[in-house]
Amino acid sequence: MGGNLFHCPKIGCTPETLRVWGRLHERDTGSGDGGLTSAERQRLKELERENRELRRSNDILRQASAYFAKAEFDRLWKK
Repeated sequence: MGGNLFHCPKIGCTPETLRVWGRLHERDTGSGDGGLTSAERQRLKELERENRELRRSNDILRQASAYFAKAEFDRLWKK
């Protein structure tokens, strides 16, 4: 990649930016250091978001279930 650093001023980026782009390209083409590809990173973000939403829904359902169970217990107790 060293020879490509010569082009940084021409394209308006820093050598570090060009190195990062190179590493991302290597990962996306499967020749990198074994890190996640861009598509895999995107899918991971989507799955993490879905996981958060499902956990939040489960928590709401758990709380609602406890509320209604208590209400039913109170109703039966008052008879």
